[in-house]
Amino acid sequence: MRTWQVDRRKRTRHLIELGGLVIKAGLVDLTFDDRATIFGALLWCAEKLQSGQGEQARSLWAAKGKRAFAVDLATGRGIIPR
Repeated sequence: MRTWQVDRRKRTRHLIELGGLVIKAGLVDLTFDDRATIFGALLWCAEKLQSGQGEQARSLWAAKGKRAFAVDLATGRGIIPR
């Protein structure tokens, strides 16, 4: 397999995993699959990370994500609890 094919497959897998997180968080259902709303929320997150509160937000979000992954593994639930 050629190098560009391997790279393309890695990128495709990465994009699929990121899309899975959007679904797993419940954003698709909560926004009624409105891509503009989902994109706007992601832009808001990016702005928050670039602000003076970026490190605090990153830390809080990482902790929340780790807890949710742990609950998901323990319960087998597909949507992250609040």
